[in-house]
Amino acid sequence: MSPTPQDNTYPPHVLDTLEQVEMLKLNGEHDKSIALAQKLLVEDPDCVGALEEIADNYVSLEQHEKAEKAASRALQLDRNSFTAYYILGFLASNQQKWDIALEFLKRANVLHPNNAEILRCLGWSTFNSNKRAQGIVILERALNLDPDNSLTLCDLGICYLQTKNFDKSVDLLKKAMDIDPENRRIQECYRAAKTFHERYSAISSPKKRPIPQRKTFN
Repeated sequence: MSPTPQDNTYPPHVLDTLEQVEMLKLNGEHDKSIALAQKLLVEDPDCVGALEEIADNYVSLEQHEKAEKAASRALQLDRNSFTAYYILGFLASNQQKWDIALEFLKRANVLHPNNAEILRCLGWSTFNSNKRAQGIVILERALNLDPDNSLTLCDLGICYLQTKNFDKSVDLLKKAMDIDPENRRIQECYRAAKTFHERYSAISSPKKRPIPQRKTFN
């Protein structure tokens, strides 16, 4: 999911086409979206907006090599393309290359601050770079900006699960489940959080020792 609004410096007909590309992408018609963006590149091979859209579509299609190629080309043409930085950071995070992910995502955040999607990926990568408290703070900021984002709720729930805050983990993952009940990752994480919460509660709850019966003496 791209965090990018289209650049309004493009000619009107290019902006109109980019808007169509965006709508096709949002409707899940990724192949059509890519084909239309590629037509723009035939007209203007240096159209950064078209490259950004192509990269974002390929991310949705899980064709990550093609996404990386398009995003890298966009970045070569425009060093201020925060969408390209974001996509490259997301791809690096997906490969658990946390240092590289942070480099790209921090740059995206500088260029386009207070964007919930950029902050979500930045927080997740930060947490997994052994900066757990900082990562959670960033993810909480992302959630404040977009409270109903099931992906942010899930990521934050996993972070709290790993830091053994089981109450908060279950609560966040339950909310994610309510929003996106068909998401398999959320389902699995919610079940895991509930299991750990139940085990921890059983261990931490003090057991009442029975009082032995004794005969009374008259």
